[in-house]
Amino acid sequence: MIDRELYVPQSWTDDRARCRAAGIGDEVPFATKTEHLKWMLQRAIDARVPFAWVTADEAYGQVKDFRMWLEERKVAHVLATKLNDTVTTTDGWEVRVDDLVAALPAQGWKRISAGAGAHGHRIYHWARIAIRPNWVDGFGHWVLARRSLTDPTKIAYYVCYGPTTTRLKDLVTVAGARWQVEECFQIAKGECGLDHYQVRLFRAWYRHITLAMAALACLTAIRAAETTKGATLATSTTSYLSASRRSAG
Repeated sequence: MIDRELYVPQSWTDDRARCRAAGIGDEVPFATKTEHLKWMLQRAIDARVPFAWVTADEAYGQVKDFRMWLEERKVAHVLATKLNDTVTTTDGWEVRVDDLVAALPAQGWKRISAGAGAHGHRIYHWARIAIRPNWVDGFGHWVLARRSLTDPTKIAYYVCYGPTTTRLKDLVTVAGARWQVEECFQIAKGECGLDHYQVRLFRAWYRHITLAMAALACLTAIRAAETTKGATLATSTTSYLSASRRSAG
Protein backbone atom coordinates (compact mmCIF):
# COMPACT_ATOMS: atom_id res chain seq x y z
CA MET A 1 0.00 0.00 0.00
CA ILE A 2 1.53 3.30 -1.11
CA ASP A 3 -1.29 5.83 -1.43
CA ARG A 4 -4.82 6.63 -0.25
CA GLU A 5 -7.76 8.93 -0.96
CA LEU A 6 -10.92 9.46 1.08
CA TYR A 7 -14.13 9.42 -0.95
CA VAL A 8 -16.27 12.39 0.07
CA PRO A 9 -19.89 12.13 -1.18
CA GLN A 10 -21.36 14.93 -3.27
CA SER A 11 -23.93 15.56 -0.53
CA TRP A 12 -20.95 16.70 1.55
CA THR A 13 -19.07 18.70 -1.08
CA ASP A 14 -22.30 20.56 -1.92
CA ASP A 15 -22.43 21.65 1.73
CA ARG A 16 -19.19 23.55 2.27
CA ALA A 17 -20.10 24.53 5.85
CA ARG A 18 -20.43 20.86 6.73
CA CYS A 19 -17.09 20.17 5.05
CA ARG A 20 -15.35 22.97 6.94
CA ALA A 21 -16.66 21.61 10.24
CA ALA A 22 -14.96 18.29 9.39
CA GLY A 23 -11.73 19.96 8.31
CA ILE A 24 -12.32 19.48 4.59
CA GLY A 25 -10.96 22.52 2.75
CA ASP A 26 -12.88 24.40 0.10
CA GLU A 27 -10.28 23.25 -2.43
CA VAL A 28 -11.38 19.61 -2.05
CA PRO A 29 -13.85 18.92 -4.88
CA PHE A 30 -16.29 16.10 -5.36
CA ALA A 31 -14.51 13.30 -7.18
CA THR A 32 -15.58 9.83 -8.22
CA LYS A 33 -13.60 6.81 -7.08
CA THR A 34 -12.25 6.47 -10.62
CA GLU A 35 -10.95 10.04 -10.45
CA HIS A 36 -9.31 9.22 -7.13
CA LEU A 37 -7.61 6.25 -8.76
CA LYS A 38 -6.34 8.48 -11.56
CA TRP A 39 -4.88 10.91 -8.99
CA MET A 40 -3.05 8.13 -7.19
CA LEU A 41 -1.76 6.52 -10.37
CA GLN A 42 -0.57 9.87 -11.70
CA ARG A 43 1.30 10.48 -8.46
CA ALA A 44 2.94 7.06 -8.80
CA ILE A 45 3.89 7.81 -12.41
CA ASP A 46 5.28 11.25 -11.51
CA ALA A 47 7.28 9.73 -8.63
CA ARG A 48 8.65 7.08 -11.02
CA VAL A 49 7.35 4.23 -8.87
CA PRO A 50 8.50 1.06 -10.67
CA PHE A 51 5.48 -0.93 -11.84
CA ALA A 52 4.66 -2.84 -15.00
CA TRP A 53 0.87 -3.32 -14.88
CA VAL A 54 -2.33 -1.94 -13.39
CA THR A 55 -5.23 -4.22 -12.47
CA ALA A 56 -8.62 -3.41 -10.97
CA ASP A 57 -12.12 -4.81 -10.57
CA GLU A 58 -15.02 -4.06 -12.91
CA ALA A 59 -16.11 -0.97 -10.99
CA TYR A 60 -13.08 0.68 -12.59
CA GLY A 61 -12.51 -1.59 -15.59
CA GLN A 62 -15.88 -0.89 -17.18
CA VAL A 63 -15.13 2.86 -17.32
CA LYS A 64 -13.90 3.37 -20.89
CA ASP A 65 -12.62 6.84 -20.12
CA PHE A 66 -10.32 5.34 -17.49
CA ARG A 67 -9.04 2.71 -19.93
CA MET A 68 -8.28 5.45 -22.46
CA TRP A 69 -6.53 7.50 -19.75
CA LEU A 70 -4.20 4.56 -19.08
CA GLU A 71 -3.54 4.03 -22.79
CA GLU A 72 -2.62 7.69 -23.26
CA ARG A 73 0.10 7.14 -20.66
CA LYS A 74 1.10 3.76 -22.11
CA VAL A 75 0.26 2.04 -18.83
CA ALA A 76 -0.30 -1.68 -19.40
CA HIS A 77 -3.40 -3.01 -17.70
CA VAL A 78 -5.72 -5.96 -17.12
CA LEU A 79 -9.08 -4.60 -15.97
CA ALA A 80 -12.12 -6.69 -15.09
CA THR A 81 -15.30 -5.61 -16.83
CA LYS A 82 -18.97 -6.50 -17.03
CA LEU A 83 -20.23 -9.07 -19.53
CA ASN A 84 -22.20 -6.53 -21.59
CA ASP A 85 -19.27 -4.15 -22.02
CA THR A 86 -18.47 -3.51 -25.68
CA VAL A 87 -15.16 -3.51 -27.52
CA THR A 88 -14.02 -2.97 -31.09
CA THR A 89 -12.90 -6.10 -32.93
CA THR A 90 -9.91 -6.33 -35.26
CA ASP A 91 -12.43 -5.95 -38.12
CA GLY A 92 -13.78 -2.73 -36.68
CA TRP A 93 -17.08 -4.09 -35.33
CA GLU A 94 -18.51 -3.10 -31.95
CA VAL A 95 -19.41 -6.24 -30.00
CA ARG A 96 -20.19 -7.32 -26.45
CA VAL A 97 -17.36 -9.10 -24.68
CA ASP A 98 -19.56 -12.09 -23.75
CA ASP A 99 -20.63 -12.55 -27.39
CA LEU A 100 -17.00 -12.35 -28.49
CA VAL A 101 -15.93 -15.00 -26.00
CA ALA A 102 -18.95 -17.24 -26.71
CA ALA A 103 -17.68 -17.69 -30.28
CA LEU A 104 -14.38 -19.18 -29.14
CA PRO A 105 -13.68 -22.81 -30.14
CA ALA A 106 -13.08 -25.38 -27.39
CA GLN A 107 -9.34 -25.45 -28.12
CA GLY A 108 -9.18 -21.71 -27.49
CA TRP A 109 -9.25 -22.31 -23.74
CA LYS A 110 -6.13 -23.12 -21.73
CA ARG A 111 -5.93 -24.50 -18.19
CA ILE A 112 -3.69 -22.10 -16.25
CA SER A 113 -3.06 -21.26 -12.60
CA ALA A 114 -3.67 -17.66 -11.58
CA GLY A 115 -1.30 -18.13 -8.67
CA ALA A 116 -1.39 -19.65 -5.22
CA GLY A 117 -4.39 -18.94 -3.03
CA ALA A 118 -5.48 -19.83 0.48
CA HIS A 119 -6.40 -23.36 -0.66
CA GLY A 120 -3.72 -24.04 -3.27
CA HIS A 121 -3.36 -22.91 -6.85
CA ARG A 122 -6.30 -21.05 -8.37
CA ILE A 123 -6.73 -22.93 -11.63
CA TYR A 124 -9.21 -21.89 -14.31
CA HIS A 125 -9.69 -22.12 -18.05
CA TRP A 126 -8.39 -18.95 -19.70
CA ALA A 127 -8.64 -17.55 -23.22
CA ARG A 128 -7.82 -14.29 -24.94
CA ILE A 129 -8.93 -12.63 -28.15
CA ALA A 130 -7.09 -9.84 -29.95
CA ILE A 131 -9.21 -6.72 -30.45
CA ARG A 132 -8.92 -3.25 -32.03
CA PRO A 133 -7.88 -2.87 -35.68
CA ASN A 134 -4.81 -0.73 -34.99
CA TRP A 135 -1.98 -1.60 -32.63
CA VAL A 136 0.59 1.18 -32.27
CA ASP A 137 3.89 1.81 -30.50
CA GLY A 138 4.41 -1.88 -29.78
CA PHE A 139 1.25 -2.22 -27.66
CA GLY A 140 -1.73 -4.49 -28.28
CA HIS A 141 -5.30 -5.02 -27.03
CA TRP A 142 -7.12 -8.15 -25.93
CA VAL A 143 -10.23 -9.42 -24.22
CA LEU A 144 -9.28 -11.97 -21.57
CA ALA A 145 -11.79 -14.50 -20.21
CA ARG A 146 -11.65 -16.70 -17.11
CA ARG A 147 -13.95 -19.75 -16.96
CA SER A 148 -14.67 -22.02 -13.99
CA LEU A 149 -13.46 -25.60 -14.36
CA THR A 150 -16.60 -26.99 -12.73
CA ASP A 151 -19.22 -24.60 -14.10
CA PRO A 152 -18.55 -23.39 -17.68
CA THR A 153 -21.30 -20.77 -17.34
CA LYS A 154 -19.25 -18.87 -14.77
CA ILE A 155 -17.07 -16.58 -16.87
CA ALA A 156 -15.26 -13.39 -15.89
CA TYR A 157 -14.12 -10.85 -18.48
CA TYR A 158 -11.18 -8.47 -18.70
CA VAL A 159 -10.09 -5.76 -21.12
CA CYS A 160 -6.31 -5.76 -21.56
CA TYR A 161 -3.65 -3.49 -23.00
CA GLY A 162 0.08 -4.22 -23.03
CA PRO A 163 3.22 -4.91 -25.05
CA THR A 164 2.60 -6.99 -28.18
CA THR A 165 5.00 -9.60 -26.78
CA THR A 166 2.66 -10.24 -23.83
CA ARG A 167 1.73 -13.91 -23.43
CA LEU A 168 -1.57 -15.34 -22.24
CA LYS A 169 -0.01 -16.47 -18.96
CA ASP A 170 1.33 -12.94 -18.40
CA LEU A 171 -2.22 -11.56 -18.56
CA VAL A 172 -3.39 -14.35 -16.26
CA THR A 173 -0.68 -13.50 -13.72
CA VAL A 174 -1.74 -9.85 -13.67
CA ALA A 175 -5.42 -10.73 -13.37
CA GLY A 176 -4.60 -13.08 -10.50
CA ALA A 177 -2.68 -10.36 -8.66
CA ARG A 178 -5.98 -8.90 -7.47
CA TRP A 179 -6.16 -11.75 -4.94
CA GLN A 180 -2.95 -10.42 -3.40
CA VAL A 181 -4.49 -6.96 -3.21
CA GLU A 182 -7.47 -8.33 -1.28
CA GLU A 183 -5.12 -10.29 0.99
CA CYS A 184 -3.15 -7.11 1.62
CA PHE A 185 -6.32 -5.32 2.74
CA GLN A 186 -7.26 -8.18 5.05
CA ILE A 187 -3.83 -8.21 6.68
CA ALA A 188 -3.82 -4.42 7.05
CA LYS A 189 -7.23 -4.52 8.72
CA GLY A 190 -6.46 -7.49 10.97
CA GLU A 191 -2.87 -6.69 11.96
CA CYS A 192 -2.56 -2.92 11.60
CA GLY A 193 -6.07 -1.61 12.31
CA LEU A 194 -6.58 -0.09 8.87
CA ASP A 195 -10.35 0.10 9.39
CA HIS A 196 -10.30 0.46 13.20
CA TYR A 197 -10.83 4.18 13.50
CA GLN A 198 -13.41 6.58 14.91
CA VAL A 199 -12.39 9.91 13.45
CA ARG A 200 -14.41 13.06 12.93
CA LEU A 201 -11.91 15.14 10.99
CA PHE A 202 -10.56 14.84 7.45
CA ARG A 203 -6.93 15.13 8.52
CA ALA A 204 -7.40 12.57 11.30
CA TRP A 205 -8.55 9.97 8.76
CA TYR A 206 -5.44 10.53 6.65
CA ARG A 207 -3.23 10.31 9.72
CA HIS A 208 -4.75 7.00 10.80
CA ILE A 209 -4.63 5.42 7.34
CA THR A 210 -1.07 6.62 6.73
CA LEU A 211 0.09 5.19 10.06
CA ALA A 212 -1.61 1.83 9.33
CA MET A 213 0.02 1.71 5.89
CA ALA A 214 3.42 2.50 7.37
CA ALA A 215 2.98 -0.22 10.01
CA LEU A 216 2.08 -2.75 7.32
CA ALA A 217 5.13 -1.76 5.27
CA CYS A 218 7.34 -2.19 8.35
CA LEU A 219 5.90 -5.62 9.15
CA THR A 220 6.25 -6.70 5.53
CA ALA A 221 9.90 -5.66 5.44
CA ILE A 222 10.61 -7.47 8.71
CA ARG A 223 8.91 -10.64 7.47
CA ALA A 224 10.81 -10.51 4.18
CA ALA A 225 14.12 -10.10 6.04
CA GLU A 226 13.34 -12.98 8.40
CA THR A 227 12.24 -15.20 5.51
CA THR A 228 15.47 -14.47 3.66
CA LYS A 229 17.47 -15.09 6.82
CA GLY A 230 15.68 -18.40 7.37
CA ALA A 231 16.28 -19.49 3.79
CA THR A 232 19.96 -18.62 4.08
CA LEU A 233 20.24 -20.53 7.36
CA ALA A 234 18.49 -23.56 5.87
CA THR A 235 20.84 -23.51 2.88
CA SER A 236 23.88 -23.22 5.12
CA THR A 237 22.68 -26.09 7.32
CA THR A 238 22.04 -28.28 4.29
CA SER A 239 25.49 -27.49 2.90
CA TYR A 240 27.09 -28.27 6.25
CA LEU A 241 25.27 -31.59 6.54
CA SER A 242 26.21 -32.51 2.98
CA ALA A 243 29.85 -31.69 3.65
CA SER A 244 29.73 -33.72 6.86
CA ARG A 245 28.34 -36.73 5.01
CA ARG A 246 31.08 -36.48 2.39
CA SER A 247 33.71 -36.32 5.13
CA ALA A 248 32.22 -39.33 6.90
CA GLY A 249 32.17 -41.25 3.64
